[in-house]
Amino acid sequence: LRIGYLQAAFDEGGPDSTLNAKALEVLRDDGAHLVPVDFDLETLGIDPSSLAFILSAEAGAAFQDLTLSGHDDELVRQVRYAWPNTFRQAQFIPAVEYIQANRHRMELIAMVEAVLSEVDVYITPSFGGDNLLITNLTGHPQVVVPNGFLAENQPHSISFVGGLYREATLLGVAKAYQDATAWHETHPGGF
Repeated sequence: LRIGYLQAAFDEGGPDSTLNAKALEVLRDDGAHLVPVDFDLETLGIDPSSLAFILSAEAGAAFQDLTLSGHDDELVRQVRYAWPNTFRQAQFIPAVEYIQANRHRMELIAMVEAVLSEVDVYITPSFGGDNLLITNLTGHPQVVVPNGFLAENQPHSISFVGGLYREATLLGVAKAYQDATAWHETHPGGF
């Protein structure tokens, strides 16, 4: 089994770097062939954050009836970056911009598929780099599993990402990782 790991995300460092490195070690010890992979966003000429408004437009469409009825005011969280404001702002996204952004989205999907043509799945720190945004935009399936605790017993996770319509392989790898660890059975004190 060839498992890619997003090199840039693992190289970010931070308080979770030891847990992330340990996840790779568990996979290696379990017989996985680890391959460093990265997204070539620079060559592609796409900054994923410039496409994030697509997700806002889709959320706005899903909640349009709630927004136009004025019942979005009944949602509890009404701060600047809360969902109700995202739903409201989405009503003003120009259709032409949305269509152009989706053309770039297709290039992003092709880029992720190209990476996944070299490996069966890839692993990344759950909040490392732009991966969460990228997979939200591309629709690639992602499984999040626990991989330890940070300071003060704060749970931490690692993510496995698979190819489109290849969920079986992805779930098999995530389960194998969980079977090789006990993090999914461990809970912070007081729970």
